Amino acid sequence: MKQIDGAITAPKGFKAAGVRCGIKENGLDLALIYSDRQCAVGGVFTTNAFKAASVVRNMDKLKVGWGRAIVVNSGNANACTGEQGLKDVDSICKFAGELLNAPPDEVYNASTGIIGVPLPMDKLESGVREAVDALSQDGGEDASLAIMTTDTRPKTAACEIQTGGKTVRIGGMCKGAGMICPSMATMLCFITTDAAIDADVLQACLKSSVDRSFHCLTVDGDMSTNDSVILMANGASGAGKIVDGSPE
Repeated sequence: MKQIDGAITAPKGFKAAGVRCGIKENGLDLALIYSDRQCAVGGVFTTNAFKAASVVRNMDKLKVGWGRAIVVNSGNANACTGEQGLKDVDSICKFAGELLNAPPDEVYNASTGIIGVPLPMDKLESGVREAVDALSQDGGEDASLAIMTTDTRPKTAACEIQTGGKTVRIGGMCKGAGMICPSMATMLCFITTDAAIDADVLQACLKSSVDRSFHCLTVDGDMSTNDSVILMANGASGAGKIVDGSPE
């Protein structure tokens, strides 16, 4: 494994953007991750009994296991917002899907920030439109800044491995500071790869990795309603499909 420059857009076929839509008082606050082709998707989420609207909807979408994009906002968690929160997630995924020519069920959503306040949908829709126009292979840095809340710096990484004569890349970004206890807390993590892998194998690999990483952390013993780790694999590397952790 070799560490490389880049983050969420290091793998082939992925673009990202980070823009300001005005949810936070200052700074970038909306990120968009997009694949130019359908992805297998895996996810691990909070075990809190009170789950944010985005978590509820993402868990439903994982039953199908496909995706193309993730819309992430900071500054508002869309948690404890009832039926309206669920409707707002559906609305933003539909809106982004129309702009990206992707089915709404293939658009995932994540939020972080204050709890109990409805999403400002006019600001979000304006931000999504701007983010779609700004999508770029160089947009990973802005995306990592846009998901921050109390973090003091962005957290990104990328690497590549050789398999079957092909290069496979993995990229990621994460936010989280304080309120970290076992089983994740106030944490969002997004990972992309151009490996070819079925959704069920991807899910098993992700869960195993999270059990040995984020699930081992504690800071102050509190949990969050929004914890999410989402992994997208689009197969753009051209390498053989990974089966049970090994290429075919």
